Amino acid sequence: MFVRIGSLNRNSPLLEQLYSLVGVKFYTWTEDCRKSTYPPSGPTYRGPVPWYTINLDLPPYKRWHQLMADKAPAVLVVIENKIMISTTEFAQCPLFPGMLGNFPGPFEEEMKGIAAVTDIPLGEIISFNIFYEFFTMCTSIITEDKEGHLLHGRNMDFGVFLGWNTNNNTWVVTEELKPLTVNLDFQRNNKTVFKAASFAGYVGMLTGFKPGLFSLTLNERFSINGGYLGVLEWIMGKKDAMWIGFITRSVLENSTSYEEAKNILTKTKVLAPAYFILGGNQSGEGCVITRDRKQSLDVYELDPKQGRWYVLETNYDRWKNPFFLDDRRTAAKTCLNRITQENISFATLYDVLSTKPVLNKLTVFTTLIDATKGHYETYLRDCPDPCIGW
Repeated sequence: MFVRIGSLNRNSPLLEQLYSLVGVKFYTWTEDCRKSTYPPSGPTYRGPVPWYTINLDLPPYKRWHQLMADKAPAVLVVIENKIMISTTEFAQCPLFPGMLGNFPGPFEEEMKGIAAVTDIPLGEIISFNIFYEFFTMCTSIITEDKEGHLLHGRNMDFGVFLGWNTNNNTWVVTEELKPLTVNLDFQRNNKTVFKAASFAGYVGMLTGFKPGLFSLTLNERFSINGGYLGVLEWIMGKKDAMWIGFITRSVLENSTSYEEAKNILTKTKVLAPAYFILGGNQSGEGCVITRDRKQSLDVYELDPKQGRWYVLETNYDRWKNPFFLDDRRTAAKTCLNRITQENISFATLYDVLSTKPVLNKLTVFTTLIDATKGHYETYLRDCPDPCIGW
C-alpha cells in the first residue's frame, strides 16, 4: 500500500534520497489500520514496564535512591555513549551546574541525590533532565465515547538524529531508553498523589495522570524560537520561565482540577515551545494547548456536540500541514474515524497507536490512561522491519 504525502508518494525517489541522507533505511509502504493488537502481544510488544513508588514524604535528595540503585547501569549506558548527553557540550564541564544556577522546587536536590547514588557527575544528570527542550517526538490522543467517558493514549517517540544502528535498523538512544522506562506511583502519606511513565533519572514528567481528576501528556513543538534559546536565556540569568518537564510534574503533583491545570499550562512562561494534551473527568474536558515560550497560541478542545469526539496531536500545529516525511496525524485520524466514537476503548486506541507510522522506529513506549477509573497501562514497543524511521 502506498500513501501520498503532500505532493509526493512514499515510493518517490526523492523521498528515498531524503531518508538515505540521515542513514535510515527507506520503506515504500505503510500499513492499514491495525486491529486486535490488544492485549499487547506479538512482534510490536517488547514487554511490560515495572512500577516503582516515589515517596514524596522523603527529603528530595533521597526520593529516587531505590529506583536509581536498580537502574544506574542502564543510565550509564546512555551516559557513556555520549550520543544524547553530548547534545550540550556544557554537560562535560565541571562548571555546568553553576552556569545553570538553581533549579526550582525540589528538582535540584532530587538531581543531586540521583548523581550521588549513581556516581554520575551532576552535570550529566542535569543534561539528561533537560533533554525535552531538544529531542522529543510523540503522538497523543484524547477520546470521548458516547457516554461522555474520556480515554487518553500516547506514544512516546524519542531519539531522532541521535545515532542510527545500521546493524539492526534502530535509533541508538531509543533502544537505550527502553530499559530505563518505568511507571511511577508518587505517594504522600501512603496515598497516591499522581502516577506517571518516565525514564529513570529524569525528575520531570512527560506522561501522567491524577486519579479521578485529569491526565496530561507533553509533545514537543518545533519552533525557531525554541528550547535552545530558552536554555541560553536561563544561563544568562533570565529565569522567569519554567523548565518544560518541571511544569508538568508540578501540575500533576499540585493541581486539583482540570480547569486549574489548564489555566497553569496556558499562562505560565516556559523555556521551550510545547503541546500540552490535557484530559479531565467529564464530557468535553479534553484539549490540546499549543504553546510558544511566552504565551498560548491555541486551545483546541473536545466538542462532542459538534462531532469532535477526539483531539489529536503529533508535533505540528493543527492549522498547518505536517512535515511530509512525518504524517502520523493523517494515519491516526484515519484509524480513529474508522473505529468511530461508538467503539472507542483501550483496545481500539491501542490499535491506533500500533499502526505504522504512528508506531515507528522512535517509539519507546505506549501509555493508555483512564483518569476517571484510575486505570493506567504502559507497554514497551518495537517496530520490526519493514518500519519507517519516524
